[in-house]
Amino acid sequence: MSGTFNEKPTMRKFSTAVARILSLGVLMAFAGFAAAQQPYPNKPIRFILPFAPGGSTSILARLIGQKFTESWGQQVIVDNRPGGNTVIGTEALARSAPDGYTIIMVSSSHAINANLSLYTPYDPIKDFAPVATVASNEQLLVLHPSITATNLQELIALAKSKPGQLNYASAGTGGVLHLAGEMFSIMAGVKLNHIPYKGTGHALSDLLGGQVQLYFSPPINLLPQIKAGKLKAIAISGQSRLSALPQVPTFSEAGLPGFDAKFWQGVLAPAGTPKPIVDKLSSEIARILAMPDISEKLASQGAAPFISTPEQFAALIKADMARYAHVIKTANIKLEN
Repeated sequence: MSGTFNEKPTMRKFSTAVARILSLGVLMAFAGFAAAQQPYPNKPIRFILPFAPGGSTSILARLIGQKFTESWGQQVIVDNRPGGNTVIGTEALARSAPDGYTIIMVSSSHAINANLSLYTPYDPIKDFAPVATVASNEQLLVLHPSITATNLQELIALAKSKPGQLNYASAGTGGVLHLAGEMFSIMAGVKLNHIPYKGTGHALSDLLGGQVQLYFSPPINLLPQIKAGKLKAIAISGQSRLSALPQVPTFSEAGLPGFDAKFWQGVLAPAGTPKPIVDKLSSEIARILAMPDISEKLASQGAAPFISTPEQFAALIKADMARYAHVIKTANIKLEN
């Protein structure tokens, strides 16, 4: 009898517990639905960087993240994911939810990697939604003073007279600086000898020491040596001369039109991110890049604001993939994982 006597209270407690769990579930579902209906963004944004901390890209991403927070009131968490020539961090974005709360800062390497013999577990076009370009660096061609050439045409003539005897340095095989040299060789019809280094420091050191004779680099890395007469600047990529080196012509002015080795940085979101979110991110980045303090910071790094729409950025990626594909195939460049 005692067992029968306790059965009803136990069932009542069980029913009450179930009711509470169901009520909690309904409340949580409602809360999630309500959050989803709030204007974007309504929670922190993760900003992936496929580079090691401390570089110019990290500095730029943190500046943009800070401006996002000031404008939108949401924290931006910078997440450095270096490795695999940017593949590791980029894969992390491709696997993220397409809701605008995970974005990435990539560089020209995104267009280059697709053409190297690298395993990339994503499609560089289909798996991403271009948001906006952020900054760009033109490439300056400099020579060691031992080279007698004083302009681009004299350099080309010298290289043709000594095929394979002039060395040019880069910060590593498959990078933008390497491909700039190969692009120049193809367009000028010369044969240069590529010497890859592990980073810009060693490359610049050997250039100053005369072990290599040519080097392509963003101007910021070379201005002190040029002004001290330790290096000779011959030409710069882009459509206009550099204000800090007004005497140095563009490649087009120097007789090699069409040479474009611009190094850019930009923001991607996962494919499938709603268009209104992509457009909001793009508009905010454009607003931030127009701020005087951001322009000044970029200028101090030898870069310039590079504002574009999502559609313009998508076109740039495709154009660079095609251009670098030609260079990589012609020069037979391979980079294994």
